[in-house]
Amino acid sequence: MVTRLISANASEIVKMNGDELKQSIKASEGRTVLSENVVTEPAIDNLTTSEIAAAFGADLILLNLFDTFNPKVEGLHVDDPIDTVVRLKKLTGRPIGVNLEPVDEDAEMESTKLTISKGRTATAESIKKAEELGFNFVCFTGNPGTGVTNKMIEKAIKVAKKNFSGLIIAGKMHGAGVDEPVADEISVRSFIEAGADVILVPAVGTVPGFTSEELVKIVKIAHKHGALVMSTIGTSQESSGAQTVHDIALQNKICGVDMQHIGDAGWGVVPPTDTIFELSKTIRGMNHTISRMARSINR
Repeated sequence: MVTRLISANASEIVKMNGDELKQSIKASEGRTVLSENVVTEPAIDNLTTSEIAAAFGADLILLNLFDTFNPKVEGLHVDDPIDTVVRLKKLTGRPIGVNLEPVDEDAEMESTKLTISKGRTATAESIKKAEELGFNFVCFTGNPGTGVTNKMIEKAIKVAKKNFSGLIIAGKMHGAGVDEPVADEISVRSFIEAGADVILVPAVGTVPGFTSEELVKIVKIAHKHGALVMSTIGTSQESSGAQTVHDIALQNKICGVDMQHIGDAGWGVVPPTDTIFELSKTIRGMNHTISRMARSINR
């Protein structure tokens, strides 16, 4: 049996496979924090944003805008790009994941469609590359305007089950520019049947019309079929201040989610004391927050 993630040392975390990481999150009973970091932005004094996120209490790190075919993280210097993810895991002592976007070329868009690189798009090749680079988990979701659809997310999950050994997170934080439901029972069931370990949903309070009642239904479906649920603040509200983060975090914990994501829009706008720290403190209290912040990566 694995140690629950909120109490695990770095030496235990780095040895976890996808199934063990999932069980470790489940055992933490809704007290797991995931921080999403844009890898293209400079951080303070040549640090990566991932190191800062880990220092302020993030249990898992999700890299956004990371190109699997051109691996690079701002603030991280490696002799060989193939060592980028391994090096970042050593510096943070955290599981590291990557956003890969299942773009639908035929999607009916509500806004201008953005073109992204092949290394950021969810394909068999990019998923295999994520495995090669050593990522602990992949996240199939969409940035604003990229044209990601639930249909393509389901397809990406099936491809990942054949080509990736880590944890699979899947779902939409917002519309990604597409005119379709962001989260509903039909898509959730399809993601679970395809093999998703964690269902990603927008946090209640971030997407208009997505209610607590709807989230509770999704949580119950996911848990009944052995999947976990992660609520996400992916609408720039991570930059709205500590009180907003606190209110969203508490509301979604009441709904029963297993882990909570906080997006990258806060970087450079508000300090992680008002974002990651506030989320951590709200869903697990000061003792576990301090434990994760202070626990040496050399343990």
